[in-house]
Amino acid sequence: MAASMKRLLRVCGKPRLFAHVLRKQLAASQRAYSVKYVPDIPPPELGETNRSNLVQSLNNAMDIAMSKDPTSVLFGEDVAFGGVFRCSVNLRDNYGPDRVFNTPLSEQGIVAFGIGLATAGSTAIAEIQFADYIFPAFDQIANEAAKFRYRTGNLFDCGKLTIRTPCGAVGHGALYHSQSPEAFFAHLPGLKVVVPRGPQQAKGLLLSCIRDDNPCIFMEPKILYRGAVEEVPVKDYEIPLSKAEVVVEGSDITLVGWGTQLHVLREVAQLAQEELDVSCELIDLRTILPWDEDTIINSVCKTGKLLIAHEAPLTMGFAAEIAATVQNECFLNLEAPVQRICGYDTPFPHVYEAFYLPDKWRCLEAVKKLVNY
Repeated sequence: MAASMKRLLRVCGKPRLFAHVLRKQLAASQRAYSVKYVPDIPPPELGETNRSNLVQSLNNAMDIAMSKDPTSVLFGEDVAFGGVFRCSVNLRDNYGPDRVFNTPLSEQGIVAFGIGLATAGSTAIAEIQFADYIFPAFDQIANEAAKFRYRTGNLFDCGKLTIRTPCGAVGHGALYHSQSPEAFFAHLPGLKVVVPRGPQQAKGLLLSCIRDDNPCIFMEPKILYRGAVEEVPVKDYEIPLSKAEVVVEGSDITLVGWGTQLHVLREVAQLAQEELDVSCELIDLRTILPWDEDTIINSVCKTGKLLIAHEAPLTMGFAAEIAATVQNECFLNLEAPVQRICGYDTPFPHVYEAFYLPDKWRCLEAVKKLVNY
């Protein structure tokens, strides 16, 4: 990448050549970052399955939750007609306008209403149309939802509040439709923050969030909405929160990610095995807060090396918390410094998105650095 950028600089004085080289470089980088989705195999004990994408599995989870809990209510911008991504399609027809309805374009108002609804005893499922626009609601989330139980001495709580929101890069979202703000909310005791990697996981994790007794933020990687397709159990099931999953067992390096980045790291693990004869243990964190320290620590104690990757900026990203904990708990087991491959400390770019994202090639270079340390 460095050599390519130097070449670009050399041709800056030749506009046509510069444009031609930039187009080729961007096209090559875009191809390099394409997410290769590997479907999960459903556990046999969950029975009958249905081929679903992420949108359909989320819709199914909310349908199940609303059919079994008459107090549950779904609301947000445009959810009544199915939402901009169609995650709530047909739910208004099934449960009526009193339980599935649109709200004004006010994220602060959406979350505030949800807090009140949950405090009054209902199950509130709020949708923020894009995670990039959740920040107007930050005060309500940080100073009301996260602290409600604590400040009332457990007399009242808004634990039946779940906030769904699409997050992450999508290929053309630019700075206002591509952000991954999970680390902002990881600093708020009282919340649970969850990011699924695909349809099967999303259904079980969303049902767990909706039924959990703590307010949850459920972040949905929107590039996977229709790009991730797999067999999803038809029945009602839950996946435990705050429990990471070892997706691929390995012995040489621990790779940790969540959401879309988990699939990038899966490719990295395969490349490392084929090109470097390095065995990588791949872990999906799934829950950002409270996160599963034990699974990560046990893995790093075994491998001695750790790479963490996420789309959010490097500085103060959640990888920093994981790295600090591992350094404290696994110091004598570490054989190399912890590597963090993340987005850069810039606003999320548009035409330069392919350069910004932590693609498999950047991650593979970090694996080589760990191996050769």
